[in-house]
Amino acid sequence: MLLIVETVVLARYTALAKDTRRLKRLETAVVLARRISVALISTLAVASVLVTIDEVRALGAGILASAGLIPIVAGLAVQNSLSNVFAGVQLAFTGAIRVDDVVVVEEDMGTIEEITLTYVVVRVWDERRIILPSTYFTSTPFENWTRRRSELLGTVELDLDWHAPVSALRKYLDDVLRTSDLWDGRTGALQVTDAVDGVVSARTLVSAEDSSSLWDLRCETRESMVGFLQERYPDALPRQRWESVGPALPLGAWDGPLDYDRTTIGRAGGRGASKL
Repeated sequence: MLLIVETVVLARYTALAKDTRRLKRLETAVVLARRISVALISTLAVASVLVTIDEVRALGAGILASAGLIPIVAGLAVQNSLSNVFAGVQLAFTGAIRVDDVVVVEEDMGTIEEITLTYVVVRVWDERRIILPSTYFTSTPFENWTRRRSELLGTVELDLDWHAPVSALRKYLDDVLRTSDLWDGRTGALQVTDAVDGVVSARTLVSAEDSSSLWDLRCETRESMVGFLQERYPDALPRQRWESVGPALPLGAWDGPLDYDRTTIGRAGGRGASKL
């Protein structure tokens, strides 16, 4: 009967709901409520059957009366299981995670595939499944990329030469985003975030409607920008520069001030050497 009720409720709301995120949250709550109800009904049914049998009822009463430590031992044995059950109920009705949420756990990004009473199944990008106890999500910090909305921002980092045409790159980025089906139109910008160690760091900020589209958009943007630089502005690619200077004169051979920079002597076009 509970399975029938679950199927009818989900089928009705699937036909009426427009927000898939709310539908997934409802599905998670209904499935967990059905499992909890099945466990309670099964326990009550077994207890009712045992109560109707006098021999078993007397035996059970004698065992409980002679062994008062049994409830304590049983409570300690199921302590972890009960904590996971309560954690699963908390996750289902607080909305901390939902089915199809994109999360980062144990340094891996994945999607919530299933939420049970005692554990949560996370499907990572390479089709592996990470099985985590429900208490993990109530006691350990984790990233939920789709907690409120599925739209995300992503960056593309490029190390360029100081001759890089930033204005031309910014204009080309606008052309790439306008012609891309992955871009949601919210954010698209290029900024120079650093200029040290002989390179210029350019960061491109883009947005997409979900994590999968964002990953593809970042790869597409990076490939387009690299190809554009290779074809139009090869001098903008990062390079190492070496400066050739003349040999420095010995300190004793210079009749000028002792604190004069010997490197400057070598760069002076040989004036110091001719003077000597």
